[in-house]
Amino acid sequence: MNYPEEVLTKSKKGKIEVRSLVDFGTFVRYEYLDSETGKREENKIKIVLYNGKDYEEYFIIPLKQKNRFLLLKAEKRENRKLINGEKIVDLFELLGIS
Repeated sequence: MNYPEEVLTKSKKGKIEVRSLVDFGTFVRYEYLDSETGKREENKIKIVLYNGKDYEEYFIIPLKQKNRFLLLKAEKRENRKLINGEKIVDLFELLGIS
């Protein structure tokens, strides 16, 4: 097939690939802090992706190689609040899910 040059990329193995849109939407990314110190103990981050119809959740796990991460699909959970400075915010309101 013929694809426009702008959508082609070369893989690490040298193969020409096509960047094809799967989905788009909004996201919320949050971390877990120690409740006593307020500092991040583990390098644990979660990202929630919303495409306007449904959402998916993933843990972002850093690998030993610099700038390399692994996404692990997480179980969907409801009714979560996050702290934003001193303000409590609702995860699903941030995503626009009512």
